[in-house]
Amino acid sequence: MKRQTRLLIGLAVAFVALVLIGVAVQTIRSLLWDLSYFLPPWLLTPVLLLGFVLVATVAVQVGWPMWKRLKTRPDQRQSQPTAAPKNRRDAATTSLGHVDRLIERIQDDISRRSLQNERDRVAEELKRGDLVVVVFGTGSSGKTSLIRALLNEMVGDVGAPMGVTKTSRAYRLRLKGLERGLQLVDTPGILEAGEEGLSREETARRRAVRADLLIVVVDGDLRASEYAVVSSLASLGKRLLLVLNKRDLRGVEEERRLLQVLRSRCQGQLNAADVVACSASPQSIPQPGRRPLQPLPDVSDLLQRLAVVLHAEGEELIADNILLQCRSLDSRGRDLLNDQRSREAKRCIDRYSWMGAGIVAANPLPGMDLLSTAAVNAQMILEMAKIYGVEMSRDRAKDLALSLGQTLGKLGIVKGAMSLLGTSLSLSLPTLVLGQVLQGVVTAWLTRIAGSSFMRYFEQDQDWGDGGMQTVVQQAFELNRRELSLQRFLASAMRQVVEPLQTAAAGRLPPRPGPQQEGEASDPGHPEP
Repeated sequence: MKRQTRLLIGLAVAFVALVLIGVAVQTIRSLLWDLSYFLPPWLLTPVLLLGFVLVATVAVQVGWPMWKRLKTRPDQRQSQPTAAPKNRRDAATTSLGHVDRLIERIQDDISRRSLQNERDRVAEELKRGDLVVVVFGTGSSGKTSLIRALLNEMVGDVGAPMGVTKTSRAYRLRLKGLERGLQLVDTPGILEAGEEGLSREETARRRAVRADLLIVVVDGDLRASEYAVVSSLASLGKRLLLVLNKRDLRGVEEERRLLQVLRSRCQGQLNAADVVACSASPQSIPQPGRRPLQPLPDVSDLLQRLAVVLHAEGEELIADNILLQCRSLDSRGRDLLNDQRSREAKRCIDRYSWMGAGIVAANPLPGMDLLSTAAVNAQMILEMAKIYGVEMSRDRAKDLALSLGQTLGKLGIVKGAMSLLGTSLSLSLPTLVLGQVLQGVVTAWLTRIAGSSFMRYFEQDQDWGDGGMQTVVQQAFELNRRELSLQRFLASAMRQVVEPLQTAAAGRLPPRPGPQQEGEASDPGHPEP
């Protein structure tokens, strides 16, 4: 059956081809016959060939691009879906690609350069081999002593006062069984008084955010300020070890009680096993008649827990940290781009506001103000769409402008604007120009409300939100009618609309009569008082 079907289809195709060839031959013969009446025989063949060449050229010029689009369209559809990242490292690389596209669209040189530098730093960290462990805590908690004990060499002054570690310091070591190197970073103390203390604390926090693993050192129960810091770092998704230092200063029961308190406070943020005790720099023990006994540092519990965490989670910690930094970088880039778009959109709104005001004030005809406002708003929407990277047709912009104009009317904002602005302008303008000025100023104000509404619309990915267009427009109206906003708008209106119209109107007013000269006859129709 299949062979018979194929044979029938082949015969049908051949028959259609013969018909088409016959039609083409008949058309050529008819064309030659018709041309023979007007052209000599020796010119028929060149003209016919020239005609074929022209037809073929047009067919190639038009058909080839269409054929290429048809050929590439399926490939484009297949290439659009992005493959899901296989792991966190792939996700971080994808996120860096998003950051690159954001950087290209940022216009401010300083912001773009800063974001580019941060992006390059994160990219380098994505390639690095060491695990970064940041030691974090107050200046009196014994951070530097703990690092010295872990490194088994002097890296700071024991018993140093708060604030002596003014900059971050990094030290490299190896743990048995761990392929990667380990960087221990000593940070300035937190919760110090004064501007210098706050500056050092900010440095410590920046290093903490970039860490693969954090060791938070305390010397007793968590203060409220320390707990706030631990909570904020844990909420970022950072892996934490909480170390209770100076165990040599308390007994076994006191240590057990404090560890239980710390684990209870950090429940839900830290595992119980991640809260350990140590003694980084034990106090010397007096011996009558002999030199004081200096006990060795006791950091075995911390080293054991550190080794367990790094062996089990080292690769995941690096990937999580890089991915977190990439997301933070992406968020920062989006914030910069949104600020840039907001500034450009406000300049666009300001320009179209006074453009619409000038058109309406110059043509104060009934109905012209509404038509002009709608046209200006539609063009403004198109330009705002380009600012926010949205493709929009002119018809769509007109529909949105019309819908917003209807919403302004339904909410009574047009009448409200006439009343509100008319009252303010009537106090400073003569009646002759008040009507003309009022129409222009109201147009500018309504355009500002429309622009503010569409800024919200584009910032929300072309979504009016749960309340719809009416809620967004009403909120924009309330913001623009606030006293400070209204005063600023009226001051601009005086410069942009009122003063130019007053200047133009001055030439049309009759000259003001001057004082009557002595002996000059008075007008009999207007006797002197």
